[in-house]
Amino acid sequence: MAGFLLRRLLYLVCLVVIATSASYFLAATQLNPRARYEGRNPPPPSAVVDATLDQLNMNDKVPVLTRYQRWAGDLLRGNLGRTIDNQPVNDEIGRRMWVSLRLVLIGALVGTFLGVAAGAYGAVTQYQLSDRLLTVFSFVTLSIPAVVLGVLFKNAGIGINNLLGFRLLYTTGEMTPGLDPWTVTGLLNRTAHLVLPSLVLIVIAVAFYGRYQRNAMLDVLGSDFLRTARAKGLSRTRALIKHGLRTALIPMATFFAYEFALLFVGATFTERLFGWHGMGEYFVNSVTKNDVNSVAGVTLFVGVLVLIAGFLSDLAYAALDPRVRV
Repeated sequence: MAGFLLRRLLYLVCLVVIATSASYFLAATQLNPRARYEGRNPPPPSAVVDATLDQLNMNDKVPVLTRYQRWAGDLLRGNLGRTIDNQPVNDEIGRRMWVSLRLVLIGALVGTFLGVAAGAYGAVTQYQLSDRLLTVFSFVTLSIPAVVLGVLFKNAGIGINNLLGFRLLYTTGEMTPGLDPWTVTGLLNRTAHLVLPSLVLIVIAVAFYGRYQRNAMLDVLGSDFLRTARAKGLSRTRALIKHGLRTALIPMATFFAYEFALLFVGATFTERLFGWHGMGEYFVNSVTKNDVNSVAGVTLFVGVLVLIAGFLSDLAYAALDPRVRV
């Protein structure tokens, strides 16, 4: 067991190094930070532009390998460099990651739990009304782009506020400016801001995981081990939960771990629609600004999250499948 996890950890670390290095080379060769200074009137002197880009380690006149060595050396000291606006990348990621975590955590966990429960129940009641309703809900939800779904929820929140005559749901921002976030009023205000964007993520997760869990559960319903469990005296419900659902959760554990990690930069439309300044928005803005260091920093952050997610999925896999432990 320990040897298996150690091999997997070393394998994931190698993947993170390769993926991060490849993304840096791609960003450094394809993005053009010099374009930020072009078209200005009067144009800045070329020597000033070169000096500024040298300071940021984004000068395209310097060989890319030299720039990579400098970036990697700073990275080993815990420094991700500076943004194209000359701000520390560490500070930007450190601030925005908590914004994304607050948004993603509730939506992903609640949506996954409800999706797994609904998918398992739909498989057990195959072709009954509940199963058909879940199927229709999943297909309709997954066929709607996330940005359209976000707009629908945002308009629904505005409509509910107008109907009630006061603001119950907030459609913009993480919290009302000026409030202390750690008081009771501040926490309630944060929760009110969190409702609508979380509902968007929850609905998508229920539709997504519900379909996968239904198919995974159907694969094990006719298995020999379930019939053996029933023959040994277990009730149908206990056999389905203890043996059927546990087996069906094995692929879902891996799937959820990686999806949760990628949600940190995958909830871009939700963040933009509801004014949450998280990692997804930061990544899109970095590409738009030709900000090489920020793009590389976000890629490294996601790579580390995928590493952690992969390791946790291996632990979950070993916990759910006894064969891995031997």
